[in-house]
Amino acid sequence: MTSIGGRASVFDLISRYDNQILDAFWVTIKLTFYSAVGALVVGTLVAGMRVSPVPVARWVGAAYVSVFRNSPLTLIIVFTSLGLYTTLGWELAGEDLCENNFRWAIVGLSAYTAAFVCESLRSGINTVALGQSEAGRSLGFGFAQNLRLVVLPQAFRAVIAPLGSVLIALTKNSTVASVIGVAEAAYLMSAMNENEAAVLAVGAIFALGFVILTLPTGLVFGWLARRYEVKR
Repeated sequence: MTSIGGRASVFDLISRYDNQILDAFWVTIKLTFYSAVGALVVGTLVAGMRVSPVPVARWVGAAYVSVFRNSPLTLIIVFTSLGLYTTLGWELAGEDLCENNFRWAIVGLSAYTAAFVCESLRSGINTVALGQSEAGRSLGFGFAQNLRLVVLPQAFRAVIAPLGSVLIALTKNSTVASVIGVAEAAYLMSAMNENEAAVLAVGAIFALGFVILTLPTGLVFGWLARRYEVKR
C-alpha cells in the first residue's frame, strides 16, 4: 500500500516493518556500544602517547590523530571490509560474511572515533594542575602510573560532556556501516525507500528512532557532567 502522507502512513509503515525496525536499531545499538568501548580504550592509549615524555610516542600519537581525524569515515569502513577482509583475508568471524562485516565496522568506527576521544582527553589532561603531577612524581610514580592514578581520573571528570558529544556523534556515524552491508538502521531505511513510496514517512520514522537513541545519551552525560565535573 502506498502512502499518501500524514500520520496514518507512518503508523502503517511501523506496523508492517515493526520487527525489522527493532532489529535494525538493535544492530545500531550494538555497533555503537562495542565501538564506544573500543574507541575509549584506544583513545585513552593514544592520549597517553600524546602527552608522553618520549618523542617517538608523541609523534605516533599525533600522526594517528591527524590521519583518522582527516580521513572520511566511509573510506575507513570500506577499507576495513574490502582491504583488510576481502583482499588480505583477515577474518574476524570465520567465513560468515555478515558477521565479519559487522566486526570490521566496529574496528573502523572504533579507530575513527578514538581520535576524537583522544583529543577530548588530552584537553582534559591539560586542565589538571601541574602540582597534581608533581605530587605523584614526588611519591615515586613513573609516567604511566602517574597518568593512570593521578591525571586520567581527573581528566575524565573534566571532559564528561565532550565525551558525551563524541558518543552521540558515534551513534549517528554508525549509519556509515550500511555501505558494507551491515543491517543497521540506515541499511533498512534504504531498503524501505526502494519498496515504499512514502519517502518522508520512512525518513520520519528513522529520524525519530535516532532522536530516541541520542536524546537520553545527551541528558545522562549532561547530568553526569553537572554532578562529577571538577569545579574550577
